[in-house]
Amino acid sequence: MSDVSTFINVMRDSAGIPFYPVVFQGLYVLTWALHAAFVLLALGSMGLSIYGSTKQKTDSHWKLLTPHLIMTGKISVSVLIVLGVAPLLFTQVIYDSGWYVANTLSGAWVFIFIYALVLGYSMFYWYQSANKKGSSSNTLIGIVSFAILVFCGVLMHNFAVESISPTKWMEWYAPNGVVDNSGWNFHIDIVRLAFMVSLMIPVTGIFMQNYSDFLRTRKDFTPKYLDFVKNLGTKMAVVGLLISTVLFVLWMLQVGLLFNPLSLVTIVAVVVLLMMAKANKNSYMTTVVLVVVALLISGVRELIRYNIMSKVGYDVYSYPMNLEWETIIMFLSTFVVLGFTGVAFILTMAWKIGKNDTGKVYVASENSGLSKLANISLWVFSLWLVVYFAWGMVALFKNTL
Repeated sequence: MSDVSTFINVMRDSAGIPFYPVVFQGLYVLTWALHAAFVLLALGSMGLSIYGSTKQKTDSHWKLLTPHLIMTGKISVSVLIVLGVAPLLFTQVIYDSGWYVANTLSGAWVFIFIYALVLGYSMFYWYQSANKKGSSSNTLIGIVSFAILVFCGVLMHNFAVESISPTKWMEWYAPNGVVDNSGWNFHIDIVRLAFMVSLMIPVTGIFMQNYSDFLRTRKDFTPKYLDFVKNLGTKMAVVGLLISTVLFVLWMLQVGLLFNPLSLVTIVAVVVLLMMAKANKNSYMTTVVLVVVALLISGVRELIRYNIMSKVGYDVYSYPMNLEWETIIMFLSTFVVLGFTGVAFILTMAWKIGKNDTGKVYVASENSGLSKLANISLWVFSLWLVVYFAWGMVALFKNTL
């Protein structure tokens, strides 16, 4: 067994993991895809809004679209932060050694990431306020906020690259035999990063197609404006997907997986997505295919990491496992029951509010179906709280008395 293999296997959690490793792999692929989707939408909508802020004084379409893009970006950042916790946790469960090493090599950047994210998101609110007031500095504020958030994305890319480069860890930690514990290590993969960033163009374009179709039933948006948004979204989706496809092929050539079945399926799915986005007959179905593509890309990322770690003697499927049914049941009840019910209520209410064109404030209690869903969500959440704390107390006293 090599020194690298010994090192990363010794760093495994001696308590093991509570369930089968493949399940955590699947959950990682799912949650990373969801997180990445909102990262791309946040950056894409914000970038486009910055362009719109320079056009809105002379173009009525951009005057209406720009604040909507800013709001979309702001909400997306909050969602991506929440969703970003899950893939990190699942990574830590089965690839803990890689994640710990990355945080050691780039410890200073980890601290900077937190403060940069807070600053960038805070400036996003400033940007929204300045744009609403018609301030001449709103574009500059938006550019600074956008640059900071992109910087945060680059830092996360750096952590990911370092965590999957076990053969270079010693070289980075002790170059020429001299230990460097400054935490300023910084490494990026240009092709991989360019591909990931390029995806914000088609994701935002398909979102704009959704936006146009969603508002089509409302009377307070003109067909001319909605056609403008839809055509712009279609152009972005088509051009963006062409760029992303080329970069994906280059990335797969770089890692030697171009003819891997998963890579080929991903390319085929992207081509199908391109055709559907160009035809633009049903943007909702296009979005379904986009979700499939996101899952496939997330799967490719996991395949790359699994192959790299396997070559140095780290087999994720041999991770020590101690089944904890209490933990699994609690997790599933939280993720499936509470999560699905709560999300269903929020999405349904958002849909209803978005369809409201009466000019009056939408009152959810006037909708019997939505009121029932709200009550169900409240009762499920209340029951979950009782079970959660009761179960916790039983575990506490069982292990201490």
